[in-house]
Amino acid sequence: MIDLIDITYGAPAREKTAVALGYFDGLHLGHMGVIGAALAQRELRSAVFTFNCDTTLPKFQSPEDIISFENKRELLDKAGVDYLYAPDFARVCTLTDEDFVKKILRDKLNAAFVCCGRNFRFGLGGQGTPERLKQLGVKYGIHAEIVEDVCLDGKLISSTHIRELIRNGDIEQANRLLGYEWLFKLPVIHGNERGRTIGFPTINQVLPETNVMPRFGVYQSYVQAHGRNYKGITNIGIRPTLDDSRGVICETHILRFNGDLYGENVAVSLCKFIRPERKFADLNELKAQIERDISSYYIRKEK
Repeated sequence: MIDLIDITYGAPAREKTAVALGYFDGLHLGHMGVIGAALAQRELRSAVFTFNCDTTLPKFQSPEDIISFENKRELLDKAGVDYLYAPDFARVCTLTDEDFVKKILRDKLNAAFVCCGRNFRFGLGGQGTPERLKQLGVKYGIHAEIVEDVCLDGKLISSTHIRELIRNGDIEQANRLLGYEWLFKLPVIHGNERGRTIGFPTINQVLPETNVMPRFGVYQSYVQAHGRNYKGITNIGIRPTLDDSRGVICETHILRFNGDLYGENVAVSLCKFIRPERKFADLNELKAQIERDISSYYIRKEK
């Protein structure tokens, strides 16, 4: 299991490491290209330096995370990363570029190898460039490598583009660029249980304000519950038919599942946008549409 290094300057990594540097806000295929370069150093323990921010980085006007930090940690663990060092940005932003290399990479992470993308910046005011990282690496005995950008269909993979795709409901293309199905893992809260009255009980979850907000509407999804994967139908929006004024809610009907998930952290992955959210005349009309949504799920999966 991945070892989350504490955020103080004590307790460094015990063995020499290969460190991937980046914010890695979506862990998309481009990010995994950088992380893969660190994992390829078989004689070293792999490590990732990233951020776990309560406040946004300077380049963002407001937080708009593609995935949560906990999701990021789980995906890095599955990728085989040994160490994760994720301080809050405020704890390291005052370090000069040289102090970053000396105090973080050398002293904290015991780095013998570091890698980053061409747009990576570090040190006070973002003064450190990848070329500067190479220069400082020579001084402190760390080999630095710049990883080339990753493209798909001839276009650069970027977090900015992925956010736009998610906001527009093009979840299938976003998933292609991510290399996995976009997900959120959140506690299940109590709702008004109106879904039960029409035969479609749902789990209710609230996306954090720091998350990128998907297009309001209905999605085909997968749900991890009680150690199994289930198909689901997820509605994200304000539920205009019910008009309950609870704000934005993620409601998921889990197909062929019976159980109580209240209070549990449940992972929901979106795989296809079905239709925009709309207001129905009554609950009977809503029920008929949900039945069609479920039928279309199985028809598309069987083709």
